[in-house]
Order: sequence, then C-alpha cells, then structure tokens
Amino acid sequence: MGATPNTPPTPGRERLIEQFKADGLNVMFGNPGTVEQGFLDAVDAAEDFQYILALQETVAAGIADGYARATGGAALLQLHSGVGLGNGIGMLYQSLRGHTPLVVVAGDAGVRYDAMDAQMAADLVAMARPVTKYATRVTDPNSVLRTIRRAVKIALTPPRGPVFVALPMDVLDELNSEPVVPATVPLTDVAPSPASVGRAAELLGSAQRPVVLVGDGVSLAGAQNELVAVAELLGADVYEVDSSEVNIPASHPLRRGQTGHMFGPHSRELVGAADAVLIVGTYVFPEVFPELVSPFREDARIVHIDLNTYEIAKNHPVDLGLAADPKSALRELAAVLDRRLTPQARAAAAARIDVRTRERARAARAAADDGSPMAVFLKTLAERTGGDLIVFDEALTTSPLVTAHLPAERPGDYHLTRGGSLGVGFPGAVGAKLARPDRLVVGFSGDGGSMYTYQALWTAARHGIDAKFVVCNNRKYRLLDDNIEQYWRERDIAAHAFPGSFDLSHPEIDFAGLARALGAGGMRVEKPDEAVAAVNRMLGHPGPFLVDIQI
Repeated sequence: MGATPNTPPTPGRERLIEQFKADGLNVMFGNPGTVEQGFLDAVDAAEDFQYILALQETVAAGIADGYARATGGAALLQLHSGVGLGNGIGMLYQSLRGHTPLVVVAGDAGVRYDAMDAQMAADLVAMARPVTKYATRVTDPNSVLRTIRRAVKIALTPPRGPVFVALPMDVLDELNSEPVVPATVPLTDVAPSPASVGRAAELLGSAQRPVVLVGDGVSLAGAQNELVAVAELLGADVYEVDSSEVNIPASHPLRRGQTGHMFGPHSRELVGAADAVLIVGTYVFPEVFPELVSPFREDARIVHIDLNTYEIAKNHPVDLGLAADPKSALRELAAVLDRRLTPQARAAAAARIDVRTRERARAARAAADDGSPMAVFLKTLAERTGGDLIVFDEALTTSPLVTAHLPAERPGDYHLTRGGSLGVGFPGAVGAKLARPDRLVVGFSGDGGSMYTYQALWTAARHGIDAKFVVCNNRKYRLLDDNIEQYWRERDIAAHAFPGSFDLSHPEIDFAGLARALGAGGMRVEKPDEAVAAVNRMLGHPGPFLVDIQI
C-alpha cells in the first residue's frame, strides 16, 4: 500500500514519486528544466520508475497521449514551468478533445518567489485551465499527495481528460508525512432504469430510416459488441462522429464511416433523412464549420446515451437523454428491442442490412489499387503482417488509402488523430509502442504534420522503442488545398492557384536523412517497385525506422 501516517517524513519530491507508483504511473514523459531539477534528481534515483526524455514538450505530450491511448489508462507528463507548458498546450488540446487521461505536472521556482514576478514567472493554472479538465497549484507541503490523488481521480473519471498540477520547488523540498495510498476512481458502469430503456426502444423500434451516431465513449466502455447488436436489430447505418478509436469493426456492413470534422452540410446530408437517431458516446456535431440549425428532420426521434451529460443536447434538442454507461445501456436496449420488435420491423431491418452488405461487396470488387508507391507499400505491408499491427493514423488526406488496406477491425489496433492540430502521428506511435512492446506499431503522418514533432524519432532511438514511421509526402498541406476549394465554392470564388503558404516543395526535406540524423533508420520511396523493398527493410530493421513515400 505504501507509506502510512506513522512513516517518518521524507522530502515531498521523493514522496511524490511513491504516490505516482502507487497509482500505477511508473513511466513519466517529459523535458527537464531548472525549477524541476530537485524533483528530477529524485526521479533519477528512484527504483522501478522510468523517465522518457523528449527534446521538446510538444513531443513529450504527444508520446504520453499515445501511451495512454494504447494502455487504456492514465499517463504521466512533466512539463517545464510556463515556457514548457506553453509549448505543450497545443498537444494538450488534442488530449482534451480526445478525452485522454493525462496527469500533467510542472514546476515553478517556489511560492516564496511569487511576489518577485521574476524570470519565467507565470500563472500556470490559468494557462492550463482551457486545455484541461482540472488545474491547480499545490502551496501546502502536506497537501501534495492529496492533490495528486484528486487529479488522478478526475483524469480517469468519465468524461476522461488531462489534468494539471503545478508543483513549486520549495513545496517539494519540504518534508512530507502524507500517507501514500492509491487514488480511488469511482465506478461509472451505471445502467439506465427499465422505464428509460423502454422509452428508448419505443422511440427507435419503429424507425424506417434509423441512424446511429457513435464516438469514443463506445470504445472507452468496451461496448463495441453491444453497439453492433443494437445496430443490427434496428438495421441502422452507423456513422462515427468525433471518433478516433475502433467503435465498430471497419468491415461491418452497417458501418458507414466518419461524418467528418470540417463542414456541417456534409453531416446534414448523412443524417437529414433519418426518422430515428441513436447517439452514443459522442457529441453532435464537431465540425469546424458546423450547421447552426439542427441537421435532423423536425419529426426525427432522437435518443442520446452518454456518461458525459454536458454533451447530451449540447447543440441540438433530443427526445431522450440517458446519463448511463454505453455498455450497460446498449446491452439493456438490445434486450428490450429483441423482445419488442415486430416481425415486420425485423424483416425491414434485415432488408436494410442486406442492401448494405451487397453494396459493400460491390465496392470491394470495384476497388482497385492505383499502382502508386503508397498503394503498393500498404498492400505489401498488409500481406506481410496479415493486418496484425497497430496503426497510429495522422495521414489525413491519405487516410482513406491507409484504412482501405489496413482496416480498423479490433479495439486497440487503430488510433486516429483528433483535436485539429498537427504533429500527433509520430509521437503517438512512440507512446503506443512503449505501451505495447509486443506489437508492431506504425505511425503515419503527412510531410507537414511530421515536421511538428519529428524529434520523436530521437526519443524512440534513445530509449530503444522499435516503432515504425511513414511519411505520406505530397510536398504540401494538402488538406488546406481541399478545404479552400470548398471555401471558394461556397463563396462563388473562381478557382485559382493555392496560397503559397500551403506549399512545402522547396527546399525539399530529406526525411530519411533526418531520421538517420536522429538515430533511426530511413529510406525514400519514389517508385512502386521500391515500395516492396521498403516494407521488407522497415520490418527487418531493429529499432525505429522511417519510410518517406512520395505521393
């Protein structure tokens, strides 16, 4: 259990490490700074506690995010005072939007220096608050562990998310006699009442054009099988909204893909004809340019299930909102639907599933590789691995090709970028591989996105983390090209040359050379016949390896 109230006092910096270990946080990701030097000295001396060094705080935050996503638990991140926290804020926003349970700590010079307003002085809590669930600063030397336990609890309680604790140096230097005990995380596997489940079944059971909208709350609850059962009983198309994990197998005929994250009219096209909508584990809708009026039919019956009550009816009214665990709620809903559905409703659902199954088969027959280096690489990688790998996908405009060859079938095998900023793919793959050393992990990123956090390869090389990396190199921010074309169409602006700020073609970046300079292996692929050799080299290389594929 750890220390007891009768244990002799020890410096807070040492007690803190024992608390982290009691909560299963044995790995800390970070970048060091002067105001944390005493704490990091204690970290270096601690047993069974590992520090993963990154060359910049954004990278450390991205690796921690990937580690937490791959383990399904919390990850510990150390940032350096105000400047380091500032560097990490963009990546913490990713974690906030994706509900990653990060426990973030940062030091400052000390409480006694607050009035001096000296070098690096900043209100760390105010900086962290917009990108975390909870942010605080410890000022009492005997409240350090209590505060950490509270932060761990908040991070891991749905809706999960990053939390922040500022730890002044002088507070950690003081003797601490707090007990070291694990944090208590409340169980949230709450089921809805029979009456509310019956009402949900009543609203959904007679639908002729049902739609299910799901997000990562399904994955967190481990409710994929229950979701499939409900979708099949209803014969409902399933769209993923603000989704970055495997919530339904990619091969299931009712899975219709993502609604998207940019333009509201696209989501409206997908859901506008539905007469009944079930929303589970997500909010609607997350686009950058959303519809300001409801995209649903006026007479659509809408049921929303989520543990995150803030998201229920946040933007659009619903007929029934259930604050419940998705797994428990979907299991009960499937049981009630199974009892109540009429033979006619079952036949209609089966017919809808049959239509989608035949459509999926036709699409598979029509799909043909374009013979490009990327297509050959992905096809070869799928054949060599049998699809047994973890994909960390920040390929963006190349993602449809990646998932066509490496479909997201099993929970934990696929992680998609989220939150809107770039630089997630490579550090995410490093974190995932550290968490799952027994699995092949491949991180995909665009040429633009990879350069945000390319230093992650150095961390992988330093710590012997055998992750693999692929640059989808189209020499531009291609997503911006696509988005501005939409902007032009909406405003009746004639198409013209893309802004020069979207172009990355000159000077040309030697990604393979950069990989080698950072201690990893690397090669460049320009032609289709080089792609097969690239897969072989990547899989056979001991340690981190990068393939730069020209698109």
